[in-house]
Amino acid sequence: QVQLVESGGGLAQAGGSLKLSCAASGRPFSPYRMAWYRQAPGKEREFVATISWSGDSTSYADSVKGQGRFTISRDNAKNTVYLQMNNLKPEDTAVYICKATLGAIDYWGQGTQVTVSS
Repeated sequence: QVQLVESGGGLAQAGGSLKLSCAASGRPFSPYRMAWYRQAPGKEREFVATISWSGDSTSYADSVKGQGRFTISRDNAKNTVYLQMNNLKPEDTAVYICKATLGAIDYWGQGTQVTVSS
């Protein structure tokens, strides 16, 4: 069992930045592929970014790609994955949720709210 706790959300203005963290506990962190998802009110949960266990491979949703808008990273020594969010837009407003995957098993955090004002 892996427990995931997100932090770092809050209120930002359009064009601003936030950095989210997801701290894992319960089992060794490094073998897990990690990902960020988000869910806006009235919408389905959507994929944002993912990173391999080594950190060598990352992938992003088209909506957050480009000009370094969002960057996912991890520190296995700290059992933490990060999401640096730059040039935020009002449409980035959502609950951001961390996911850990090992094989066929997914673990989800509770999420952290990000609100971007125009």
